[in-house]
Amino acid sequence: MRGCPYGSHRVIEPIGFLPQAAAKIDNSTELYDNEILVDVETLNVDSASFTQIREACEDNESRISHMIMDIVKDRGKLQNPVTGSGGMLIGRISRIGKDLSERDLKVSDRIASLVSLSLTPLRIERILNVHLEKDQVDIVGNAILFESGIYSKLPSDIPAKMALAVLDVAGAPAQVDKLVETGMNVAILGGGGKSGVLCCYQAMKKCGDSGKVIVVEYSEENAERIREYKLAHEVVIADATKPLDVFEKIKRITDENLCDVVINNVNVPGTEMGSILAVKNGGIVYFFSMATSFTRAALGAEGVGKDITMIIGNGYTKGHAKLALDILRESREIRRLFEKLYI
Repeated sequence: MRGCPYGSHRVIEPIGFLPQAAAKIDNSTELYDNEILVDVETLNVDSASFTQIREACEDNESRISHMIMDIVKDRGKLQNPVTGSGGMLIGRISRIGKDLSERDLKVSDRIASLVSLSLTPLRIERILNVHLEKDQVDIVGNAILFESGIYSKLPSDIPAKMALAVLDVAGAPAQVDKLVETGMNVAILGGGGKSGVLCCYQAMKKCGDSGKVIVVEYSEENAERIREYKLAHEVVIADATKPLDVFEKIKRITDENLCDVVINNVNVPGTEMGSILAVKNGGIVYFFSMATSFTRAALGAEGVGKDITMIIGNGYTKGHAKLALDILRESREIRRLFEKLYI
């Protein structure tokens, strides 16, 4: 029995939708011929989603576990009903549908999914551990990858949970690699977090000595991390939800030229206008954070008369997994940081 390559055969309601947009999907482990069954070990929950869950549960691990279990039971997938976002997983291949038998994949291979949990059929038998500072949850359960689903075999030279953390945000530094050119002014909002650090590294690498990378950070601890690792030319302490403060500080640092590219990695709502005001007319804003309201961004840019290109935080771009993992191979400092945070 063959299903739709994009997974529409698993949609329970509303019929005719794709799995990501559906309210409920079939998470049974009966395998279609063009699906892959994975024994899941760890979920890496999207940062905006995990932040919202933590706040709602007041950092109580038992309540967090119940909330995650309830979401999956209700929806057949881990899609936060508030943020709409999911995350990704690591696990071992349990079965491969016969139509996918020619893939470079075998039973017991350990993989990381590169598609969102917001569209991935998921069953959780039990939650083993909740890692508050890692946005990760160890589970016993199963997931289904569709024919169109992308994944990465876990590398042998990088510990699995560290690789998972990096691959979860691999799209961000890969997009930076595409957008940033030599000599540009680049602002990275939320530069001290997981995706931010990787973006900073890639931006510094691309813009060169003739450009300028500016990090906007709310946390002094994260700002100090950026300074210590020399991942920016300038570090600004500011609240990204206060756009005029961000604007004035960026304007001062850039001699009123503003930025060619702004990367938004902040995992809380309300940072759209800070990003928009920091970019020059004709510039680009890349909203990687799933806390972004694209309605606010579009109407906000119109409201201040900014003719700019705004890019939705597509987590996939060709070669993104290798590029992100290579940052850990190239930078001892960033590797040590991720070892500290995720092992």
